Amino acid sequence: MTNQPSQVSSMPLFSQTITDFWRAQFLNGDVLYSDEVFTVAITPELDRDSRVMVLETTDGRVMAVLTPALADKAGLYQEQDLSEEIFRRKLNEAGITLHGADYLFYFLEADKNALLQETPEGGLRRLTEQDDVVFSELESSASEQDLDDAYVELDHWAVFGSFEQNRLVSAASMYPWEDNAQIADLGVLTLTPFRGKGHARKAVRSICKYAYEQGYEPQYRLPAR
Repeated sequence: MTNQPSQVSSMPLFSQTITDFWRAQFLNGDVLYSDEVFTVAITPELDRDSRVMVLETTDGRVMAVLTPALADKAGLYQEQDLSEEIFRRKLNEAGITLHGADYLFYFLEADKNALLQETPEGGLRRLTEQDDVVFSELESSASEQDLDDAYVELDHWAVFGSFEQNRLVSAASMYPWEDNAQIADLGVLTLTPFRGKGHARKAVRSICKYAYEQGYEPQYRLPAR
């Protein structure tokens, strides 16, 4: 019924693209309550699967947005003084359950600038449909759980692979995350025997640099367990 993206670091540390995207998600409506640490907005423009969302930043601030129907169901219009604790309690009392959180990671502006100055490392290249055989070998050598968690596909918008002795051992892929958001969502898969050798790091940094050069902001999502 609901979504709960969470744990995004303090917005000013990131590019304006990231800041504007998340502010638009949570402040595009009528603000029901706002103080220094907690803000609740009401808007009918939310998808059915995202009728209430909560965003927590690592500096302790929390923004929430929900539809007028859910706000009425939770009795929020009757509350004069809200807090995150009261907000969550009212949702629970109304039987409104949030999905598990996603942790969202972005490059800081300083790290982005450093990344753009890097030169490509050896044993790494962009993959195309002509790499179907080596990519299939990578998939067949990975567990079903790793494949599901990584969500790396050869037909995604961009795919980069790291090789060891001519064998593809790690791959990262990206696809545009939301319409007109200029954010590219990232997945990475590395075969277990080759982890800890820098393969994933090379693939991720190379594909993120490529995304920046194409005008996109890289994003990595990690579901809470």
